[in-house]
Amino acid sequence: MAKLNERLIELKEQKSILQKDIAEQVGVSLRSYQRYEYGDRQPTADILIALADYFDVSIDYLVGRTDNPKRC
Repeated sequence: MAKLNERLIELKEQKSILQKDIAEQVGVSLRSYQRYEYGDRQPTADILIALADYFDVSIDYLVGRTDNPKRC
């Protein structure tokens, strides 16, 4: 199963968006978002929810618990 950082990279590339744009939309610094992608840091629950909302996927998909991106 994919890890959070792998999912973030995959979703970012699918949508052709920049790290800075994601960071701005979810309310974190660019460096914090980069650390999520690099796997150096885990987001708080609030940020995880914001990321799932931004990418329109479930949290379970983001963290690799399922391969189904749809929200329930």
